Amino acid sequence: MSIKFTDITADTPSTETLARDYAAINALLDAGDIGKALAAWEHLRREIESWGALVNLRFEQDTADAAAKAAMDYRDELTPTATNFETAFKRRLLTHPDSIAIQAITGAHALRLWETDVTTFTPEIEPDLQAEAKLTSRYTALLASAKFEFDGKTVNLSGLDPYGQSLDRDTRYRAAAAKWAFFEANAAEFDDIFDQLTKLRHAMAKKLGFETFTPLGYRKMRRIDYGPAEVAQYRAEIIAHVVPLVAKILEARSTSNGWDRLYAWDEPLVDPAGNVVPAGDEPFMRAQAQKMFDSMDSELAAFYRMMNDGGFLDLDNRPTKAPGGFCTSFPNAGVPYIFANFNGTHHDIDVFTHEMGHAFQNYQSRNLPGLDYLWPTSESAEIHSMSLEHLAYPQIGLLVGEDQAARYRHMHLIQSLAFLPYGVCVDHFQHEVYANPDATPADRHAMWKRLEAIYMPWRDYGDIGYTAKGGRWQAQLHIYQVPFYYIDYTLAQCCALQFWVKSRADYGAALKNYVALCGRGGAAPFQDLVASAGLISPFAPGALADVVREAEAVLAI
Repeated sequence: MSIKFTDITADTPSTETLARDYAAINALLDAGDIGKALAAWEHLRREIESWGALVNLRFEQDTADAAAKAAMDYRDELTPTATNFETAFKRRLLTHPDSIAIQAITGAHALRLWETDVTTFTPEIEPDLQAEAKLTSRYTALLASAKFEFDGKTVNLSGLDPYGQSLDRDTRYRAAAAKWAFFEANAAEFDDIFDQLTKLRHAMAKKLGFETFTPLGYRKMRRIDYGPAEVAQYRAEIIAHVVPLVAKILEARSTSNGWDRLYAWDEPLVDPAGNVVPAGDEPFMRAQAQKMFDSMDSELAAFYRMMNDGGFLDLDNRPTKAPGGFCTSFPNAGVPYIFANFNGTHHDIDVFTHEMGHAFQNYQSRNLPGLDYLWPTSESAEIHSMSLEHLAYPQIGLLVGEDQAARYRHMHLIQSLAFLPYGVCVDHFQHEVYANPDATPADRHAMWKRLEAIYMPWRDYGDIGYTAKGGRWQAQLHIYQVPFYYIDYTLAQCCALQFWVKSRADYGAALKNYVALCGRGGAAPFQDLVASAGLISPFAPGALADVVREAEAVLAI
């Protein structure tokens, strides 16, 4: 497949074009031509999805671009209208007398997903969804506005990260102090945005017949095979088995560095000799990545070549570029796109292999029956991304230098384990937030502080007052933008670490199972996909037992 990013286009829809197109699709269904109706609907959905992805990407690439911001505002306003048309058509399909014919085309899983989707929308909440989208864009722009004068340079949040991992303890402290001073200076706006979001989401839930936003949030995530009870049990497993392990790791790190007290700004320095960094700049990383994938798998190698040659990678950090990294896709062309902010730290490698996992899965799934299967639900999608981080271990020397490869693997494994308590803390916090929608900003900060002490009892912010009072959560964009998403990273990490254990015993078999799992896309619910890859569900007793045991042996803890 030879395609360039410059070839990707999608017409801008409007309320009028949506009404026209859905009228034509409904007419086909009324005439009894189910196949043509579904084909026309699939084409329309792919076009709208591709248009939305392009608009969002251009805004994220330059949040200061007025035209990109205007296009994003228009998308935010139109999306609920498009959702209204789509939900109405799903309801028609779900109540159609010839459900067998529909299922033969779409597959049974799509119908189960639609049954969940139709409970999450009514035209009454369109204005609320528009307001929610504008608030999340406001949060993105606020983060992107951060500027720091540090050691004679002007940097943004991503550019500040390397200083936060410096071998020099004072530099790490100054970087942390500068970062949280920005959040404290903008505390009123961060609090206001989230307060409005919380109340909006609660109001939407009530309009849809839910007591709180939590059940609506789960349905919006299309979770059809588990709920809050299973997630709460999983969080308890992390407290029981992973928190003590991470505490031992951090205690050993503090001792090895000769610190009598481990501060929050010390935690990012994972390796006492200094965190491993890429062995070259962004062009170097692109070239070496091709060698890495060539050595791993022929399909991965061909896919990466297409992405790199076609301009589907935006990896450098720029002043007005939004922070973070993500993978999006253009389903009208069957190709994904990777967005990142390289800053010369190990994070460049982590985010690159992570987003490549997402992208490879999406590409492998491009020929599945419909749009609903191109991406799985998010906890399944994160298995592909996080597992590739671990499966890249044998070839990681190509990116960091062979003499640093063992140190990188050690560091990345520690980070993977240390992430789990933080990830479930973010999830627990959101459950409390939406169970108490009338809480004040001060109440929410107190919630975070209390939960942080349970999941990360080692966390010590010293004299950085804003985080010490419970403000750390405001830097986690998922809490603002995609509620209840964050637990998915930890569920997927549980599965990815199982892939890691399997790869140590039989790398070829583990990689083969991984590629096969990518090809299944979103054709089944989370726990079915997990089982299909020979993995244990994170909700099953002992899912983390082998992982913890193997990690303790490898890390000699």
